[in-house]
Amino acid sequence: MLRRLALLCAALTLVVLTGCSSTVALEPAKDANNPACAEVTVRLPKVVSDQDRRWTDAQATGAYGDPTSVIVACGVAVPGPTSELACITLDGIDWLVDESQAPKMRMTTYGRDPAVQVFVDTAVVSANQVLTNSSIVSAVRQIPAQRECTAPAELPE
Repeated sequence: MLRRLALLCAALTLVVLTGCSSTVALEPAKDANNPACAEVTVRLPKVVSDQDRRWTDAQATGAYGDPTSVIVACGVAVPGPTSELACITLDGIDWLVDESQAPKMRMTTYGRDPAVQVFVDTAVVSANQVLTNSSIVSAVRQIPAQRECTAPAELPE
């Protein structure tokens, strides 16, 4: 009887703690277990543009804001050259910018393997502020650039 009571108390504690957590459910990228992604993830900041970092349930990811306004994922598919997306350079890092879901923007590093993707809700936070955050810049620079934009564009506000 005492053992059942202890198990019941443990289960209730787990339910209460789980209900209070603010874990963001994400899917890990295909190459998330790449050792370079670990180097990126440990350098992600606690705060980006006044958005606090939240726990995620996927390897090599970071999430910010409540509701989530910034998501960082390492190990996404390495993009090839494209004429369909703008290629911008900020702080020495090249990014392919996908505005197809505006005001949400998806930026993926260009010329780095593994690739890092940053998804930003620009109705809440500026994509420029996110991509120029010194900790995010430092994190992405852990992956050496192998190629670069040929004609970098400006990042839309």
